[in-house]
Amino acid sequence: MLRIEKMDHFGVGYKILSYTAPGVQDVWQQDKADALAREVNDYIASEIKGYETRLGAFATLSMHDPKVASEELRRCVKHYGFKGALVNDTQRNDESGSSMIFYDGPEWDVFWSTVQELDVPFYLHPRNPTGVFYEKLWAPRKWLVGPPLSFAQGVSLHLLGMVTNGVFDRFPKLQVVIGHLGEHLPFDLWRINHWFEDIKKPLGLDCKKTIREYFAQNIYITTSGHFSTPTLEYCIKEIGVDRILFSIDYPFESFEDACIWYDGVTLDSEENVKKIGRDNAKKLFKLGQFKDDDA
Repeated sequence: MLRIEKMDHFGVGYKILSYTAPGVQDVWQQDKADALAREVNDYIASEIKGYETRLGAFATLSMHDPKVASEELRRCVKHYGFKGALVNDTQRNDESGSSMIFYDGPEWDVFWSTVQELDVPFYLHPRNPTGVFYEKLWAPRKWLVGPPLSFAQGVSLHLLGMVTNGVFDRFPKLQVVIGHLGEHLPFDLWRINHWFEDIKKPLGLDCKKTIREYFAQNIYITTSGHFSTPTLEYCIKEIGVDRILFSIDYPFESFEDACIWYDGVTLDSEENVKKIGRDNAKKLFKLGQFKDDDA
């Protein structure tokens, strides 16, 4: 298998696979989205069978209906042993791409309850803007679509919506992962915290904790597609080494770029290098034995 050959060459012991963006989140017909999610999950389960010490998977979910999404996640975790779910931001909900479903309202509590009960992480991954939002905001600025800007804006909006709409207060054990060294959010934490605590809460914002506490207790970030040592060091100072995971973002980024970069990273201790490179993921995803799990 080509992927495992690359892993061996660059010293990657374990990878978690997912269906690439926009995936099911771009399928606006619910019946087709539901069917595609099941098809993808069955396929990936068959592909990683026999490689359990090297490969895992995130469940692909249709997010049209919270109960359907809950049932499919439960099936994937209980039947296949998947390590959580990865969803590509909002769910497209009409043919034009201008209607979308966010997961931060109370109607999604049944879903978040299931995620918390199963005790698996939820990876909130970006996707490209569509419909009127693309036409008005991004079409005249097409080179900013994706990693340069739109990905971070989409995920940061959605995640902060979960914070301010009380998802983490209602489900305090919920763990959400975002990529690309936090989709710009670590660099805005002081300002977000200041405005939430000093201005928005006196006006009625009802969050039980500070934004820094949510990052410390409910949110992980990964290095996927963002291989900068100064940026990583800044994120460690802002959110702590225990909430950061090494990730590559293959096939959009290369094993070579990610692994050669991280092999050269020096932090304040070898223990912290291992935490980000392996140990935090072992704990979060409850990984058993895998190649180099104790190297």
